[in-house]
Amino acid sequence: MIASAAAGIPEKECAVSDTAGAPTAGRIHLDKQSPQAYHALVRTAEAVRTTAADAGLDRLLVELVNLRVSQINGCASCLDVHTRAALRAGETTRRLGVLAAWRDTGLFTARERAALALAEATTRPADALAQESAYADARRALADDEISAVIWVAITINAFNRVSILSKHPVRDASPGA
Repeated sequence: MIASAAAGIPEKECAVSDTAGAPTAGRIHLDKQSPQAYHALVRTAEAVRTTAADAGLDRLLVELVNLRVSQINGCASCLDVHTRAALRAGETTRRLGVLAAWRDTGLFTARERAALALAEATTRPADALAQESAYADARRALADDEISAVIWVAITINAFNRVSILSKHPVRDASPGA
């Protein structure tokens, strides 16, 4: 499997097959069944990571976006991968523990809050009011290139979430603390 250090996708991609490479729960693994399409998604993620870095988004903010989107989508595999990546990037367990309720804490900066709201709006595009509010907040806290990068990170992790969820990718076993 191609590793995608792009768009905050760490060494072992969210969308991964179990160790035997066999489908889980009768599902095909989309990444294995259509590798050319999957590799195109990985290349997109690499371009998005470069875009995010060029815009000045740090790895921690990218991982917060990846995690929040994965929480909304209920992607266990991506939550596992990106929780470990966020911890490696220096995130605290306290902030990770309250990420789903970030609005109700004072633990996130205005910039992080704007990015998280924008990521949520990108993940739930049918909520027009949330979209307008998130975009207005983002315009106050982020530059245009940062807004674009946050949206691209959210779009990309949404795509990986869907590949992983629809393929029923399992959370891989890992040694404690890994």
